[in-house]
Amino acid sequence: MTKAHPKPKRKLGAATTQSLDVSLSRQPLIPSPDLVADVRALIDNAQKLASRAVNSVIEAIYWSIGQRIHSDILQDKRAEYGKQILATLSQELATNYGRGYAYSNLTRMVKFVVLFPDRTMVSALSTQLGLNHFVEIIAVDDPLKREFYEEICRVESGIARTLRQKIGGMLLDRTALSKKPVEMTQQELAALRSHDQLSPDLVFRDPYILDFLGLKDTYSEEDLEKAILREMESFLLELGAGFTFVARQMRIVVDGEDFYLDLLFYHRKLRRLVAIDLKLEKFKAAYKGQMELYLRWLEKHLMEAGEELPFGLILCESAGQEQIELLQLDESSIRVASYWTELPAKELLQQKLRAATEQARARLERKETS
Repeated sequence: MTKAHPKPKRKLGAATTQSLDVSLSRQPLIPSPDLVADVRALIDNAQKLASRAVNSVIEAIYWSIGQRIHSDILQDKRAEYGKQILATLSQELATNYGRGYAYSNLTRMVKFVVLFPDRTMVSALSTQLGLNHFVEIIAVDDPLKREFYEEICRVESGIARTLRQKIGGMLLDRTALSKKPVEMTQQELAALRSHDQLSPDLVFRDPYILDFLGLKDTYSEEDLEKAILREMESFLLELGAGFTFVARQMRIVVDGEDFYLDLLFYHRKLRRLVAIDLKLEKFKAAYKGQMELYLRWLEKHLMEAGEELPFGLILCESAGQEQIELLQLDESSIRVASYWTELPAKELLQQKLRAATEQARARLERKETS
């Protein structure tokens, strides 16, 4: 009987090592998070630079065409001649280059040059404003309002659709800035343009339009607060750029007694905590003391080094202007504003805001003469 010889042990030679290398090479290698983040940042920056470059070229063409047409029309100095030239030119250009050169667009190009005659200024603004922003801004006839929306858009870096909503919602007319003399408004806009210096009069508004909350008929303060939390993105858009949500129903203990602040935000540009108290009724003088308590507590316990004093916003069903004036709230760190859960027709909105502006300016004039 033949003895079975044991099989020789296989040595780990070059062939085996090679097969292991091949096996390992098939395993997916995961790049480090830092590498992924860096490459993504490079791509994002490149896309932004490309977008800005394209945007600058388009704006340059838009302005140059407007300037050329405008200079030709000015030579004749007849309005009717200008209309005919634009009509004929638009037909010629639209046939070859599409609807972007229709009569209405050529009209905007000419208006663009009239309102922004300095090409260097357009170039400077184009780093922050796109062509669509300019299209929205040149549709505003009032020079002061146009400057306001230009600066707000520049500081907030908002998209054109948001700018259109601000203009349609008469944002300037809802700020305290509109209720001041023109000279003071121009000074604040100049400070904003030179130093990006935002004041509370530029940030806070009255009324706040909260139609997106979907509140109808009767509702409680709790319903109002829950609706705001549910629609926080839209609420932040209505508050304006720079607001960051911090807390809801913040517990404040003073002398062993519990108080609850409805909403707490932080505004980056103002560098302030902003406390918001929600009320269903018309403003009452007692609300001032309650808000002052909240602000002093925030100053003592939450305010950090380098921040400005906390600010308070009392949102009421309606604001009692005489009480606000007597309490001198406009000179304090507290603002009172009404909120509308339904957006009225544009004509009614204009009437209400115009009446509020006239009343505020009349009060200011009485105060200055007394």
